[in-house]
Amino acid sequence: MQSKDKLVMRALGGETLPTPPVWMMRQAGRYLPEYRATRAEAGSFLELCYNPELAAEVTLQPIRRYGFDAAILFADILLVPQALGADLWFVEGEGPRLSTVTSQADLDKLGPVDAIHDTLSPIYETVKILKSELPAETTLIGFAGAPWTVATYMIAGRGTKDQAPSRSLIYQNRPVFDALMDRITDATAAYLIKQIEAGAEVVKLFDSWSGALPGALFDQYAIQPAIKIINQIRAAHPGVPIIGFPRQAGEKAEAFIDATGVEACAIDTSVDPAWAARVLQPKACVQGNLDPLLLITGGDALIKATQETAAAFANGPYIFNLGHGITPEADPANVDVMLRALRG
Repeated sequence: MQSKDKLVMRALGGETLPTPPVWMMRQAGRYLPEYRATRAEAGSFLELCYNPELAAEVTLQPIRRYGFDAAILFADILLVPQALGADLWFVEGEGPRLSTVTSQADLDKLGPVDAIHDTLSPIYETVKILKSELPAETTLIGFAGAPWTVATYMIAGRGTKDQAPSRSLIYQNRPVFDALMDRITDATAAYLIKQIEAGAEVVKLFDSWSGALPGALFDQYAIQPAIKIINQIRAAHPGVPIIGFPRQAGEKAEAFIDATGVEACAIDTSVDPAWAARVLQPKACVQGNLDPLLLITGGDALIKATQETAAAFANGPYIFNLGHGITPEADPANVDVMLRALRG
């Protein structure tokens, strides 16, 4: 099957399909017993990310189990700062930790963009394995974190509730913040281009914390870096579709689409589907936005919400997905329920 004929690629090309293609953010993850077994075999989360055979295996697991229309590369958005020279480790039950970048001296310790590929070469090998092992009809999606979201972790050294450390650095030392953003932006573009060269058919840019950027800062630090990354990708690979996810951006998602020209915009659970269908869908394929909590609770509410979400976007290009990643507490059986409600 040619790439352009796959369901996800057709939706990204602007086609309205009778049944939307479907995949889930974080579909390879702790809710699956086979994932937990493979992660235990790897030894740690980072060792799993950097083991091409095992990373490919966990990427393939939800495809085998559910027959999703797309597989998304198993990796982590913080591999880019690690490749730039930041220290990265994970605390069990708490999440990632990084060495911080809050001054020019910290910035000077980071390596050049052209050196990141040595560290990230196992990720490209994972993509190559997936390209050869995925079913012919399954689209392979590569991804990276958007510069603002990655910067929030590099500045705070961990996830924070309101991204106050990063916003404070903007106000207190904008030259250092801008220089860090430029470094991340160029590294992200280079990383995604390498994923495409390895076999990714689509790439997605996750800006998980874009909603924390007030006013004009959203344009400066969510939209403008995305434009730069997308322009570099399109210069190298003009035919590759790009999905943007300006999470919690609300109505600013429209400006994001207009400015970046992404083929698809993912929306989170806070976005009204009727508004998104009316305002966003004429401009781009929409992806989203079932509440991940429903995959824990299940039942008739899950069936009803699945059908209502799909119906809201039935008159334009659409990819069914969650409004954020599936959680470790989700019941794998509820994913089957969701798929039956969607596909009939």
